Amino acid sequence: MPPISLELLQPGYDFPIVALSVLIAFFASYVSLDLAGRVQNRNGRSALVWIVIGALVMGSGIWSMHFVGMLAMSLPVELGYDPIVTVLSWIAAVAVSGLALHIAGRSHLSGRALLAGASLMAGGICAMHYTGMAALEMSVPIVWNPLLVLASALIAATASAAALRIFFWMRSVDGRKGQLVKLAAALVMGLAISGMHYTGSAAAGFPADTLCLSRDGLGGRDLGLLVAAACLLLLCMGLFASTLEARMQGAALRLAATLASASEQLKGAKTELEQMAHRDSLTGVANRALFQERLAGALERLDRRAIPKLGLLFIDLDGFKPVNDSYGHAVGDVVLQQVATRLRSALREHDVLARLGGDEFVVLIEGIQDGSDLARLALRMIESMNAPFEGGGRHVSLSCSIGGLVHPDRGQREMLIADVDAAMYAAKRAGGGAFALFEPHMHEDVSGQVELRQSLREAIEHGQLRLHYQPKVDGRSGKILSVEALLRWSHPVRGPIGPNVFIPVAERFGLIIPLGNWVINEACRQIAAWQAEGVELTVSVNLSVHQLRQTDLVEQLHSALLQHAVNPRQLVCEITESAAMENSLETQQVIEQLTAIGVRLSIDDFGTGYSSLASLRQLRVRELKIDRMFVKDIADNHDARAIVDAIVRLAHALGLRVVAEGVETQQQRDVLNALGCDEQQGFLFSRPMPATDLIKALFRESALHN
Repeated sequence: MPPISLELLQPGYDFPIVALSVLIAFFASYVSLDLAGRVQNRNGRSALVWIVIGALVMGSGIWSMHFVGMLAMSLPVELGYDPIVTVLSWIAAVAVSGLALHIAGRSHLSGRALLAGASLMAGGICAMHYTGMAALEMSVPIVWNPLLVLASALIAATASAAALRIFFWMRSVDGRKGQLVKLAAALVMGLAISGMHYTGSAAAGFPADTLCLSRDGLGGRDLGLLVAAACLLLLCMGLFASTLEARMQGAALRLAATLASASEQLKGAKTELEQMAHRDSLTGVANRALFQERLAGALERLDRRAIPKLGLLFIDLDGFKPVNDSYGHAVGDVVLQQVATRLRSALREHDVLARLGGDEFVVLIEGIQDGSDLARLALRMIESMNAPFEGGGRHVSLSCSIGGLVHPDRGQREMLIADVDAAMYAAKRAGGGAFALFEPHMHEDVSGQVELRQSLREAIEHGQLRLHYQPKVDGRSGKILSVEALLRWSHPVRGPIGPNVFIPVAERFGLIIPLGNWVINEACRQIAAWQAEGVELTVSVNLSVHQLRQTDLVEQLHSALLQHAVNPRQLVCEITESAAMENSLETQQVIEQLTAIGVRLSIDDFGTGYSSLASLRQLRVRELKIDRMFVKDIADNHDARAIVDAIVRLAHALGLRVVAEGVETQQQRDVLNALGCDEQQGFLFSRPMPATDLIKALFRESALHN
């Protein structure tokens, strides 16, 4: 007890600052509890990192409460704090926080460890507080009340022990309840820390005649507020980092728990997940990889005589390409999903249905007896195609061609898919909607297509292709107005091969794009060559639907025009009506880009698709070509004549020219003239001819008219 005769100064307290210090103590306690949770169940470098981060954040928070609390006290003399001693008090706070987090990271807390930890932490807290008080360098030393000093130390020890107990107890509480417990615990710890501080402050007595020798050091209300703000910011950052890490860890734990639970509850879940990775994303049936795996397993069982025979079916849809061309791929995808459902319904549960790509499916059947069993199954599949499919509000009718084989009766092990594919093509050549069992001779046709593909590739590379030109003439005068470029191929061994033979091969084997690019470039070259001879001709080239989906089509075409210095208006791109009306954003953009560079558009095979007046106006085409199926019967069939008349009137109303193709008789010519058709094209006027012959025909025509 201080001497009774000694007069002491009565300190005052700024209660808003006191409240701020208590708030900081509460917030620091909450963040400390949260950071303690990050340290638990960690080891090595990860635990050390969180202990260091937690010690800095937690220690700075406790020290800030102490520093702000000291600044809340005022005396009749001006106070200031020695910077070096103040920093030492901060170091003590960080050290004791690191110790607390280190203990919190243990797997369990014994009574001896609790006593030792609480004692060390209490010593650290007291060291922080009384070192901070020592930063007040007074001319007459502070007079300490031993009982209050002891009381502050006991409070520090009790608060430390309680904090350690809370650290370990909170491990068993989580969720919303855990948050409430953490808030309550933080409130208790904050009040305990504040109680220790203000008890320790009350233990200090300042003689009446004392002066503060460190008054030029740290101090002032503004500094206290700055320290408080900086500390709160640091605590918020620490809490944010802890919360973010907790959420990431929680998500990882939840995912691990989910996978573990699934692994325990579902036998063979891993196998099922792997199978899902081998499913066709569109139809949900097996894909090529899974089918090959199942086929390999079936062949092993066949070798062990676990099954007598196995059967294979190769299924290809008849007439599916026009569905995509006419209605777009979105409708085609819906139809393919329905096809897969119908095929699956015709199979047994353990039969394997897979989609190889496009409109091709394959089936593996184990334990089959002979070809008659396979034929009955194929017939059920063919019959399942009879009902129309629904797609995009339209009814779509399809059939399928199926090839099959029974192994080991037929087929080489390394060639099974190729063998059954050859059988499918035999069924398709028979008219489609049919089934064919594999026979060795069927490979001759397939190998012929493969050879034709290679020959066509070489023809493109070695200049074996030619363009012939068929005139489009004025029906009345017979004067040549423009020409259409038609592709011809003269094979060095097989001789001339018709487009009806090699174009399907080009489409099947992916050669249609380079073939189309060659036609565009050659047509532009020929236009330039004619210009050099003083002949101005407009040339039409046909664009396939595959080219319209080609991303660099416009670039390729524009490059050819520039390379040969050809006016874009001398080139007409003929697009089938079904391709032009395809509801595809990519196709529409290509058509718009073609018109933008000045190329003219013509709708080929008009009358066979589903055009609308709005679409025709939007596409800004130059002409319509009436399909030959209407021209064929125009002289004798009233309906055909009415259709052509309607097309001509419609085109002229929209400002379009009309070309009739397939004109072969004088009667057809006369009727078309009477209906006002602008141009005519067909064998009546000329067959397609080489460029040199066309020039001769032009000269003959010029001489005749002169």
